[in-house]
Amino acid sequence: RLSRSRGALRRAISLARRMELYALLVVIIGAAAAYYLQQEMAMLAYTGGGGVGAAELSIIYSRRVVTPEGVFPAALHIFNGRIQAVVRSDKPPKNSKVKDYGNLVVSPGLVDVHVHLNEPGRAEWEGFETGTKAAAAGGVTTVVDMPLNSFPTTTTGAIFDLKLAASRGKLHVDVAFWGGLVPENAHNKSVLNELIERGVVGFKTFMSPSGIGDFANTNRGDLVAALAVLDQHQIPLMAHAELVADIPPDVGADPRKYATYLATRPRKWEQDAIDILTELASPTGAPIHIAHLSDADSVGKVAAARAAGKRITAETCTHYLVFAAEEIADGGTLFKCAPPIREKENRDRLWQAIKDGTLSSVSSDHSPAPPADKMVESGDFLRAWGGISSLQLSLPATWTQAAARGVDLVKLAEIWSAAPAAVVGLGSKGSIAPGKDADLVVWDPEAEVTVGAEGAAGWTVEHKHKLTPYNGMKLKGRIVATYLRGEFIYASGADDASHRHRAAGPYGKPLLRK
Repeated sequence: RLSRSRGALRRAISLARRMELYALLVVIIGAAAAYYLQQEMAMLAYTGGGGVGAAELSIIYSRRVVTPEGVFPAALHIFNGRIQAVVRSDKPPKNSKVKDYGNLVVSPGLVDVHVHLNEPGRAEWEGFETGTKAAAAGGVTTVVDMPLNSFPTTTTGAIFDLKLAASRGKLHVDVAFWGGLVPENAHNKSVLNELIERGVVGFKTFMSPSGIGDFANTNRGDLVAALAVLDQHQIPLMAHAELVADIPPDVGADPRKYATYLATRPRKWEQDAIDILTELASPTGAPIHIAHLSDADSVGKVAAARAAGKRITAETCTHYLVFAAEEIADGGTLFKCAPPIREKENRDRLWQAIKDGTLSSVSSDHSPAPPADKMVESGDFLRAWGGISSLQLSLPATWTQAAARGVDLVKLAEIWSAAPAAVVGLGSKGSIAPGKDADLVVWDPEAEVTVGAEGAAGWTVEHKHKLTPYNGMKLKGRIVATYLRGEFIYASGADDASHRHRAAGPYGKPLLRK
């Protein structure tokens, strides 16, 4: 009887083991079937369900695809300009439509919300054609154009129509537009609504003199009046946050020394302006976005307002994260901007604010000017135009510093793509995910390039004017290719510093808020 019981037990154990094996096989087969089904369903989606209105499938593969969930090997299935699927795979799919980029990084295209393209009226400073070509060469697939320094500045609906007309046939990347907020329209609801109805993504204002005659700075009363309209539409206000106070001139100071200029724009100007903006911000009103924050002492004010639930964000700029006041040579007017580049310790604290998320995004504040306006020959900081030319250079310039400071590719994509897209409500932009526009930059984060140099390790500048403080710098990160809504729009030279843009011409379009 005991022997029979032991035999039954052995048979039961054997049966259980077989059942476990069957269950394991079911799991393996199920996983394989699910993967196969995912591929097939994706293919059906691209071909209209098997023949009706068939369209070609485009697949981009890399072993380093940067997504909000991390960096991993994946195939991006693209149809009609959008990402249909992100399929994790250690190997590229066996499909003739696959473009295999191997170990190169595929990141979301950059979204630069602070760019002065200066057209119409000042195309000799930059212009839609050259500016957006430079953007494509730098992996920037979306820019938001400022209402100045074009002439006239974009402060009415009729002037916006002129700007939109000037952009036709010239856009190599997608371009959205800021409307201009000045005292003349801040209290005029109908004029603000004209711009909103035409599709601006928000309004830009200066709290200090802009340097442009037809773009006066606003005061607190102007902001309060305008925000009443912006609140109704939930459309953002971007502010140049400096509040000017009288400073006794140092008549004996050398205008060729950067310290002379730095002393004319103290940190307190930023702090006083940011105090007003954090006061005006609310949990339910229009979002307020602080442009080009350079003063690290002001970061805490933004953090406190956000902790209180207020809808306020702040960006900093590439040049504040790369350069330091102590490093700027006498007469180096290419470094002049406002707010100014501050000291090394300030730069370090800005990077800390990037890491902890208080500074949520980065922009270029690309603001070029002809060489004569930069006073290159005299080196006079007090007379030179304030603005840095950098649109094309943002990705490698930021990455060079970021990599040295332990900031990874996911964070880089957040501050340069996802967060800025969110600031201006461009929901289809900013990340690699199903349903998003297939705006992509393919690049080598380990390769070095020398700005302005020729040859295999060089990177020539596509801006209209080649003057930039980055000239001659070695930066980490070589742009290999750029895609806009799935279309191949740019490739760098494999063995030289040349640029190859889409043969069929500009592919960008205006992005108008609906």
